Parts: sequence; C-alpha cells; structure tokens
Amino acid sequence: MEGKSASVKGFNPTGTVLLILLGTVLTGALLWLDLQQGRDLLSSLLLPFLVSAGLVAAIGFQAIPLLKQLKMGQFIREDGPQAHLKKAGTPTMGGVFVVPVGAILGVIWSHFNPDAIAVAVTSLGYLAIGGVDDWKSLSNRKNEGLTPKGKLALQAAIAIAFCGWAFYSRGNAITNVHLPLQIVLPLGLFFWAVAVFALLAESNATNLTDGVDGLAGGTGAIALAGLAAIILPKEPNLAILCICLSGSYLGFVVHNRNKAKVFMGDTGSLALGGALAAVGILTENLWVLFIISGIFAVEALSVTLQVGYYKATKDADGKGKRLFKMAPIHHHLELSGWTETQVVGMFYAIEVLLVAIGWASR
Repeated sequence: MEGKSASVKGFNPTGTVLLILLGTVLTGALLWLDLQQGRDLLSSLLLPFLVSAGLVAAIGFQAIPLLKQLKMGQFIREDGPQAHLKKAGTPTMGGVFVVPVGAILGVIWSHFNPDAIAVAVTSLGYLAIGGVDDWKSLSNRKNEGLTPKGKLALQAAIAIAFCGWAFYSRGNAITNVHLPLQIVLPLGLFFWAVAVFALLAESNATNLTDGVDGLAGGTGAIALAGLAAIILPKEPNLAILCICLSGSYLGFVVHNRNKAKVFMGDTGSLALGGALAAVGILTENLWVLFIISGIFAVEALSVTLQVGYYKATKDADGKGKRLFKMAPIHHHLELSGWTETQVVGMFYAIEVLLVAIGWASR
C-alpha cells in the first residue's frame, strides 16, 4: 500500500497537460532542427508537422460525432482493469481519419517520391487489416475480430510484398543493417526473415501499446518524429512522410488524451507500427528502429513473458501463476496504483530518451 500511495501522490498530470508538454517538446525539437540546418519555412520539418496535426485535430471534431452515429462504440474486456469499463461505448476506429491524412500529406509534400508512396501504401494496408478487425469486433458486439492466424497471415502478406518491392527498388544494399561505430552488417538472404519479422513485430507491438488514453498516439508521434530527424540527411523524402504521420498522431492525441473521446483501434495502431518498420527497412536503420521502439518492444515482451510464465507454472488443475498483475505492462502499472496519466507521462519521457539514444547512435 505504501508503494501505491507514493505513486499516486507523485506527479499526476491531466491529459491536457500531457498534450501541451508533448506538443511543446516536438515543436521545439523540430524548430531547433530546422534552425540548426538553416531551413526556411517552406523546406522545414515543422510546417508539415503542424499542418498534419492541425488538420487531424480539426477533422476529429467532425469525425467523432460521425463514428458515434455509426455506433462504433468500443467493447471493453471484462477481464481488463475495472476502471476501464466506464470507457465502454467510446468511439473507436479513429485511425481512419489519422493515418490517411499523414500518408497523403507526406506523399504530396515529398513530391510523390516512390519510397514515400511505398511506405504510405504499406501503412494504409495495415490500416485496412486493422479496420476489418475493428469492424468484425463491433459487428460481433464483443472484443473479438479476425482470428489471430488470419490477422497474422494478412500482415505477413503485406510485409512480404513490401520487402519484395524494397529489394527490387534498392537492390542488395537494402540487405545491410547499419550499426554504431560505422559497422555494417550484411544480412544477405537472412534479410527477408528479419525484415518480415520487423514489420510483424512492430505492428503488433504498437497495437498492444494502444491500451491507455494517449499512450500509443503520443509515443508514436515521438518515435516517428525521432526517426524523421535521424534519417533526414540521407532520406529527406521519407523524413517528410514520417513527420507528417507524426503530426497526424499528435493531432489525434487532441481527442484521445485522457479522458479519451475516441480510440484509434487496430485501424491506427497497426498502421503506426507498419510505417515505422517500413521506414526502418528502407533506410537500413533497423538498429535505430529497435532502439526507438523500446517502449513497444517492452509492451510486447511483457505479454509474451506473462503467457509463457503462466503456461510454465500450471498445476494439476491447469492453473498457472502470473508474472505481472496484468499484461501489457501498462496495465500492471495501473493495477499497482499508477493513474493512466502517470503511466502515459512516464512512457512519453522514456520514449524521448530512447529517441535521444537513437540519435546519438545513428
């Protein structure tokens, strides 16, 4: 109980405060980057970021009532945190007005660069999978959509198609992974397994992270902006696409901050991971991607460990022990006495730190 009281009495910001801090940090970082590189307004990263964020935030005021009219209310798992049951009925599938804005603006701003188009199409492909999953969940009136195998097969199909295009477009160079200290790791044929795994793992990890108001949207915005800054010198077109998507997810947090008026659903969370992984693959930056995706990786790992530990400790009655109070780990923290905004604030801070580490190791 003492640990619980200590956590609750600590810094406990509102969702609005977290949004302001998030927007200020991202805007300030992009402004600093533009000034450092001598970019004017038209060639800046800040302008497309702000346009994307503003457009998504504005569209949200019209889209959310429409989602309500279409009865897109989220079903909340009864075995989840009891405090989340009051969120039942909150519109979901918010990704439908987030991802297309960032993808379209990014493609236009990059002057229809083929690489930007490929990443945008891949992200929209994952959006489509998430959309079908969300729609089936809503149609079934319970939190069950596509079967896990069916969902994974569709994700793998898009991953293989993208990797094939990447290899065709960039040749053998795409099979290299750049590590710190100017070390280049040639993957050869192993590239296919690593790249497909990266797309599957990243999209599912961001999906698992989407469980607390503002969490996936905010950490995703930070990760995309960080990746954009890291790849900017060599891949300006993909950097523009990343920054437009980053702005879109920030604009979404305007409506998704605690207490959320809309959830992104699998529609937005799968697309987020797909975009991050696709850019990491094309730019030969899987190592940097691994670093800045630390939050998402830990979320996914906590689920894997929970399931594995439960199975390994089953007794004669078929009941096992739990490693965490609940997985993913953000639910464990909630059940340990953290408020949603404390969890989100801590994860935002960690994600900023991970981006800084990624920047230093580029």
